[in-house]
Amino acid sequence: MARIITVGKAPSKYNVIIAKNALTKANLLSHIKTKNKVFIVTDSGVPKKYLNEVKEILKDKKKFYVHVLEKGEKSKSFSSFMTIQEKLADLKFDRSDCMIALGGGVVGDITGFCAATFLRGIDFIQIPTTLLSQVDSSVGGKTAINIKQGKNLIGSFNNPSLVLISSKFIETLSEKEFNSGLGEVIKYAFIGNKKLYKLLKDNSESIKHRQLKILEEIIEESIKTKAKIVTEDEKESGIRAILNFGHTFGHAVEAFNKYKNITHGEAVIIGMVIATKISFHEGHIKNYQLDNVINLIDSLGLNSEYKKYKYKDLKQFILNDKKVSQGKLNLILINSSGKAFKTDKFNQRNLQKAFS
Repeated sequence: MARIITVGKAPSKYNVIIAKNALTKANLLSHIKTKNKVFIVTDSGVPKKYLNEVKEILKDKKKFYVHVLEKGEKSKSFSSFMTIQEKLADLKFDRSDCMIALGGGVVGDITGFCAATFLRGIDFIQIPTTLLSQVDSSVGGKTAINIKQGKNLIGSFNNPSLVLISSKFIETLSEKEFNSGLGEVIKYAFIGNKKLYKLLKDNSESIKHRQLKILEEIIEESIKTKAKIVTEDEKESGIRAILNFGHTFGHAVEAFNKYKNITHGEAVIIGMVIATKISFHEGHIKNYQLDNVINLIDSLGLNSEYKKYKYKDLKQFILNDKKVSQGKLNLILINSSGKAFKTDKFNQRNLQKAFS
């Protein structure tokens, strides 16, 4: 049975449908029945059978077009953005048409940004195919592309009109991609979802073996946490910032590695360990709570090893973070109640100490 979560406020409210197979004719066609043309963006890493499922649903009802990006973060570029925009213009797309993002976070981010800016806004649907995009980037309306100075620096807030999450897609993910998604899942447990924390702690073996029932539960709990926060704060002017727990350092780790050989989720896991260590050195949490964070990460078979990264190597990327405001770095830390909070008041030495 499908789980449905409503996100956002009118007029940009939308449903997230979670099921073993959410990509059904009923779910998709009922939503785009008034649309004339559909532009599907996907990438070379998405199994062709998923694209064929979308084509099969649309073939008798809608005129559709497909654009395939090269798999990887490098496709989230200004060049890809312009190619898609020019194709939309050549195909004479208008505001009665829509886009579909079929893929992971890269596909969702660039499709959402193209939809936000083409004709100042056309509808788009998220069909996330990775665990990471299912629990994170497909929900919340953040869209962006990268530039050489950093990740996600050019973008906009643009809610999708529908999100279809099929847990069966997780079965085809590589171990690296699956673990990357778990990195974002455990973030929600660390920033206050106690039910999710217990689910992860009590079901680590079932999760590692990708049992779909438990995966659908943790996806639902992750999205409920995100939905509550982004509905309250759609444009990250307040509480939404806590969703960046681990990301300041995670993005720096990604940039330091030139976005190669490390996934976003792997980098965020390392970032969460560093942020938790700062929380400990600042006196916000006890030593056992620091151990709890690292133990949960390890129990899920994820890599919590941060010591290869030095503050001096990451500093330039940390200070280029979007959470720098009025020249001050804002960190997302956690307290003894398991709640995340934003602060620019911390001892610089404790930040550096967290890397040792």
